[in-house]
Amino acid sequence: MLKKVFGSAVFGVEATTVTVEVNIDKGIGYHLVGLPDNAIKESNYRIAAALQNNGFKIPGKKITINMAPADLRKEGSAYDLTLAIGILTSSNQIEAKNLQDFLIMGELSLDGSLQPIRGALPIAVKAQAEGFKGFILPSQNAKEAAIVDDLQVFGVDNIKQVIDYFDHGTPLIETIIDAQKEFYKSLEFPEFDFSDVKGQESIKRCMEIAAAGGHNIILIGPPGAGKTMLAKRLPSILPPMTMFEALETTKIHSVVGRVKAHSGLMAQRPFRSPHHTISDVALVGGGAYPQPGEISLSHNGVLFLDELPEFKRGVLEVLRQPLEDREVTISRAKFTVTYPSSFMLVASMNPSPSGYFNDPDAPLTSSPAEMQRYLSKVSGPLLDRIDIHIEVTPVPFEKLAEDRNGESSVTIRKRVTAARELQTKRFEASDVVHYNAQMNTKHIREYCVLDDSSKNLLKTAMERLNLSARAYDRILNNTLIHI
Repeated sequence: MLKKVFGSAVFGVEATTVTVEVNIDKGIGYHLVGLPDNAIKESNYRIAAALQNNGFKIPGKKITINMAPADLRKEGSAYDLTLAIGILTSSNQIEAKNLQDFLIMGELSLDGSLQPIRGALPIAVKAQAEGFKGFILPSQNAKEAAIVDDLQVFGVDNIKQVIDYFDHGTPLIETIIDAQKEFYKSLEFPEFDFSDVKGQESIKRCMEIAAAGGHNIILIGPPGAGKTMLAKRLPSILPPMTMFEALETTKIHSVVGRVKAHSGLMAQRPFRSPHHTISDVALVGGGAYPQPGEISLSHNGVLFLDELPEFKRGVLEVLRQPLEDREVTISRAKFTVTYPSSFMLVASMNPSPSGYFNDPDAPLTSSPAEMQRYLSKVSGPLLDRIDIHIEVTPVPFEKLAEDRNGESSVTIRKRVTAARELQTKRFEASDVVHYNAQMNTKHIREYCVLDDSSKNLLKTAMERLNLSARAYDRILNNTLIHI
């Protein structure tokens, strides 16, 4: 008998519905087709044990399973529950009259319990768009999927609950959450606060300006000057995420299984700080089965690259296109996938190999050739894409010994949020530009108008520093931070 069960495949950050066709006929054999990977091919062992431990079995007949569309690669163990229900219904061990109304996903343990899956949120979005009435999945992913409106989400712990629902009508408990309430409940304040930073008032002001406009920044200074400390506190002054940003961010992290079990929306802006040994694929994304990289996991948040020249030059160069386009497109022979990557790049580096070039109290120990070789590790085109370059100097003892705390992140964040609101209002007619760093050339020419004295100053800087046309636009962009 032929039966159809519905699952889903996640490709990039979007899902595609997969129809699992199970046909049981005379003969002996187990044939699984439709471009399954090894994890799916091994599923018959997990399914057999799970069914046996719950009073059912895989029939000793010829079982043919097709996963359509057959030309789309399927991966992962999340199809275990889909295949198991298809085998049970096709062999008449259970009845399921309304099977076509549900999308079913879940990884089986040998005792029949369910393990969490990846991509629950994009799968739920696709299920709702295609008119499915319900989505059955592991209970650990239920709150994540329940964010989607007009879709019944049923979190289950064991395959027996699914069998009893379809065969005996035993009701499943629907997971219902208030997305707005869940969002605001998750708005916890970041752990690090700018009040911990002693001195560095001008540096904090620069970081506030960068946060207000969403600009990329680089901190240049000797070891121990506080570059990493300042960078880790930047998320604490960024404006709270909007509901749309939270959904986008959760969707990306859901694909790689980074949403915490039994949690819904990600309401905190991500802060990613990869080690300098990272590969270009891990940074930008891709692989045999495409996955988002660190730049996409930083979407709507901060990507912090500590000790920038220590990263491989080829790794740094892949940042250039995402910084410009705010998305990354990965093309291979068999697929093309696009991931969003609108993030703030925060980098730090020493001014010289020894690190003490701009420290007035430290001797210069690096030769000009060594300094040139060190600085050339970061290309000019990449530095052109970093809007604000900040020189960080060590904090004097008197400042460190002060009992008085600096201005808190809460206070700074209020000013940043107010500045972002002005920018949102300014660009309300645009669907793609929401704050200053996203402006294109047309917006820069319209809003960043200089007077004669400013033009003369900029002309002098362009000539003496040999700045590029891109740097010219970046400078104009930075004139519109709080206006």
